[in-house]
Amino acid sequence: MSKLNGIQKTALAAIAALVTVLALFPLLWVILAGFKERAEVLATPFRFFPKKWLVQNYTDILGDPAFLTAMSVTFGGALLFAGLSLAVNAAAAYVFARLEFRFKRLLWVYVITTMFIPGMAILLTSFIVVNKMGMLDTLGVLVLPGVASAGHMFFIRQFYLNIPLALEEAALIDGAGRLKIFTGVFVPMSFPVFVIVGIGSYLAYWNSFVWPTMTITNPDLFQIMQYLYSFRSERATEMGMLMAGSALSALPTIILFLIFQKYIISGIKISGLK
Repeated sequence: MSKLNGIQKTALAAIAALVTVLALFPLLWVILAGFKERAEVLATPFRFFPKKWLVQNYTDILGDPAFLTAMSVTFGGALLFAGLSLAVNAAAAYVFARLEFRFKRLLWVYVITTMFIPGMAILLTSFIVVNKMGMLDTLGVLVLPGVASAGHMFFIRQFYLNIPLALEEAALIDGAGRLKIFTGVFVPMSFPVFVIVGIGSYLAYWNSFVWPTMTITNPDLFQIMQYLYSFRSERATEMGMLMAGSALSALPTIILFLIFQKYIISGIKISGLK
């Protein structure tokens, strides 16, 4: 039996290694393509490693003020979006999990129903709304429309439903109000869940392309995906620089994952609570 278990462990490790290699292959190719000459990136036959290693592509893209502006604006907007998303969705989740009020179930059904509406289906109407509100070409048009998320509310609410009522009752006996209970009891216990929701919001903002393209025309507010798209259109021959910029654009997300990976795993486990 022990020999069989050893074989199984070896097989699982081999499968995990294969899946890891397949998952990381596109990223590794983009990173290495950033070191290639422009003609070598899409040359045939395919070469994984560059013939001649060039650091110039990375130095040139880092020397482009537009790239640095797009990275900083996108990173700042993503952090703001994630923070507001946590505040709004956590507060709403607490209300639906712990408070009793008229039409609560009806409102919760209404909120959950929005999860089944594709984002593309409301793009035009959303654009009309923000246009009439004068929000085009502002950071607000990128942040505010997507802050409230039914999926994130549902996820946080499920966590709050599993917090013992005794903690809340003890705080009420001590004279704490609902706001104090939320900020002093629920929020400190929600860190693993907040990491999952925050990173999900961050990634949604960072990777967005269609909405920024529709609402932002000011180059100073270009998001990183807009910048890479415009670079591809205007400087199509400089594929090495494009690959270098694409690799660097993934760096903040990778760093965040490495920092919070322990809490991400904890949050995934928590997501199984009923």
